[in-house]
Amino acid sequence: MNIKRIFGAVLTLLGIACLIYAAQMFLANKGEEQEIKSLITYAALGLIFFIPGISLVRTTKDEA
Repeated sequence: MNIKRIFGAVLTLLGIACLIYAAQMFLANKGEEQEIKSLITYAALGLIFFIPGISLVRTTKDEA
């Protein structure tokens, strides 16, 4: 397996975890300013990790 593909999978999983945590925070949000800032931060980090991770997995070719 290629190192780029493994790194892409790790980034994808980290992005999914951040997005799930952001969704959980969104559902439990009471509207406080600190919670909203944390929600935006985790959602942005999730997208930053998820999109490049998926891109690495899709564009990296398997070589034997």
